[in-house]
Amino acid sequence: MNPPRYPRDMRGHGPNPPDPRWPAIDSSGGARIAVQIVLNYEEGGENAVIHGDAASEAFLSEIVGAQPWLGMRHANMESIYEYGARAGFWRLRRLFDEYRIPLTVYGVATALARSPEQVAAMAESGWEIASHGLKWIDYRDHAPEAEAADMAEAIRLHEEVVGAPPRGWYTGRSSIETIRLAAETGAFAYIADSYADDLPYWLRFGERDQLIVPYTLDANDMRFATPQGFNAGDQFFAYLKDSFDALYAEGEAGAAKMLSVGLHCRLVGRPGRVMALRRFLDHALAHEGVWFARRIDIAEHWARTHPPAPRERPSEMDRAGFVARFGGIFEHSPWIAERAHALELGPAHDCAVGLHNALARIFRSASGEERLAVLRAHPDLAGKLAAAKRLTAESTAEQASAGLDALTDVERTRFTALNEAYVGKHGFPFIIAVRDHDKAGILAAFERRIGNDRETEFAEACRQVERIALLRLRALFGET
Repeated sequence: MNPPRYPRDMRGHGPNPPDPRWPAIDSSGGARIAVQIVLNYEEGGENAVIHGDAASEAFLSEIVGAQPWLGMRHANMESIYEYGARAGFWRLRRLFDEYRIPLTVYGVATALARSPEQVAAMAESGWEIASHGLKWIDYRDHAPEAEAADMAEAIRLHEEVVGAPPRGWYTGRSSIETIRLAAETGAFAYIADSYADDLPYWLRFGERDQLIVPYTLDANDMRFATPQGFNAGDQFFAYLKDSFDALYAEGEAGAAKMLSVGLHCRLVGRPGRVMALRRFLDHALAHEGVWFARRIDIAEHWARTHPPAPRERPSEMDRAGFVARFGGIFEHSPWIAERAHALELGPAHDCAVGLHNALARIFRSASGEERLAVLRAHPDLAGKLAAAKRLTAESTAEQASAGLDALTDVERTRFTALNEAYVGKHGFPFIIAVRDHDKAGILAAFERRIGNDRETEFAEACRQVERIALLRLRALFGET
């Protein structure tokens, strides 16, 4: 029986995200922030009876809370979407051409096919046209085979209409299988059906590493059309400005990020909202080191700068391999690794702290006798086993790091006396994470702790065992 495994990655880049090393775009050096603006082009690809759908569209329009009209055309809804193509698109094109800011378009293939002048304008402006699927529909209830078939047709139709296949993919109303299906096509430099990070990241599917460039639902004009969203342009501007300012400050502190901004022709393309977008662009452009990039530019930069690298994935190891690799983390106690392998492991455990947590859970939940056996498995400090060179490789390196392999006769005599007294009183060896101390500090702790009662010292020894395990794992993973 296979042990439980948790597929979601709750760790991501961890506490120290990589420096994206965004390119230099002015005299200030490398960009402090990458701003990536997406224009969703969905008009003509939305749910509509004349598109062969069962009902009218009910999502992201001026009719907040709209319900689908089964088997009927919805004149108001259709005209709202038509506004996006007829007026909103051109207003936004003029704005971004004026500012010379490149965009990525998420283009629904059937919508692009119904808007040839807009497609030509996108190309003339140098915008990237990524795929937003075949039709703008919800795939949560689709069989994977049906979703894959729509994906293949979207790619085919996109290339036919645009003249080149899409290099980026975003379904939007996706299923749990969407990213996998898109990755398995092998067609995309990036997939955007994720909101999980402020930086790109890699996912592995079989033998393929797929780049994910996350998108946004918060810095997005869609909130003009949702309950408790933006009611006025000032709210949209304030949110974009605060998002930019927070990430820009992080970039100034050496932790540059990416700000995604999502737009829709029929929403921010309205006169009462577009000025908020203009104010945001003015605010961002007033700063040095701001890289306005298409999504494909970010993907290509990330692939060059941070290509996928093989790394150890304990959560994917079989039991034998897991125990062989980590069975010695707790001294001479492979049973801890054996039991830890049966826990619900996942990507969050594929690092020193994560795996340490899994191993420590087993140690903490073990019986008192089992934990005592772990303590007794540890050697005396600078004791007979060390002198006979019979320590484990880990213990040998640890004791040497504190100079315990090079004691004077006086020091050796003192350690021997302390070892004997400590074991005689407590029934297990004195344990301390020697990598945290020098020789003098170890002796001072030894002399201080020998006076503790057994319960106190048992608890302290267990804490030290866990600390030793963490330091060993950090060394294995090359982490500091």
